[in-house]
Amino acid sequence: MSKMLVALFAHWKLPVKDQLGLLGASKSNKSLLTRYRQGSPLTNDRDKLERAAIFLSIHKSLRLLFPHNRDLAYSWMTTPKCAFHGNTPTKLIDEHGMMGLYMAQNYLNRLIAR
Repeated sequence: MSKMLVALFAHWKLPVKDQLGLLGASKSNKSLLTRYRQGSPLTNDRDKLERAAIFLSIHKSLRLLFPHNRDLAYSWMTTPKCAFHGNTPTKLIDEHGMMGLYMAQNYLNRLIAR
């Protein structure tokens, strides 16, 4: 799961500090991402595992919403949204932590349900 998560962050073109912030890790802990790239498992920490599951859910939702436009799906996390008061989903998550993750996930779920 750690390799998938790091690959997803690369598709989203997130800077390292944003990747670490989204994981709820210290923004100076760059070695964490290196370990994940090398296949080290996610830490057995409920917060990290739940975040990873939500990120993969967000990715799945974006692929369902934009099946023929990967660029749009991959840029969604870094594009400002009116629904988030002009903030990007990454900024929303950075500012609100898990609540921001749930907000982004629920927003996408509502779009799919239409």
